[in-house]
Amino acid sequence: MLVLAVGLLALLSPLIVLRWPAGLLLRRWRWAWLIWAALLLQIVIIDVHLPGMLAEALHLATYAAALAFVWLNREVWGLLVVGAGALCNGVTIALNGGVLPASADATAAAGIDPEHAFANTAVIADPVLPWLGDVFAWPDPMPLANTFSVGDVLIVLGVGIVAWSGSRRIGAPVREGSAAAEPVQAAEQ
Repeated sequence: MLVLAVGLLALLSPLIVLRWPAGLLLRRWRWAWLIWAALLLQIVIIDVHLPGMLAEALHLATYAAALAFVWLNREVWGLLVVGAGALCNGVTIALNGGVLPASADATAAAGIDPEHAFANTAVIADPVLPWLGDVFAWPDPMPLANTFSVGDVLIVLGVGIVAWSGSRRIGAPVREGSAAAEPVQAAEQ
């Protein structure tokens, strides 16, 4: 939930300083349903107890869907940073049997009990690419205490870049030929 909350904050950050994320909101995204399906599946996988193999397969499928969405919309400035983060997480998950390896120290600092059936992250023996796993902690007793990875940081950073690209001051007129005006002009044709 930490990465989701911080990602949402990055997405809304232009509004906090009275800028409208026009480039994000007015864009015609290709196959937008892929990213929504991936996010929904991630929530289901984390919150619903599914059989291990099914949970692992669905977890990997969410990364494949997210990467497909990124590839289809790669011209959006910052989306490749999101893709790099998803790729770091997805490859590490694939190489570690369907889970993102977590540092025991980070897990302890976040106050996470490592003894549950399926998790999107877990402390495992001899992980592959351990430095790309959940090696950072937002410590307990802070709200949303959790672990996070380099890939998570890249995803949130990329979301912020995407949100700010094409943003403009709220109330400012849209200039002809600006990035924010292009999607509107395409829709009018």
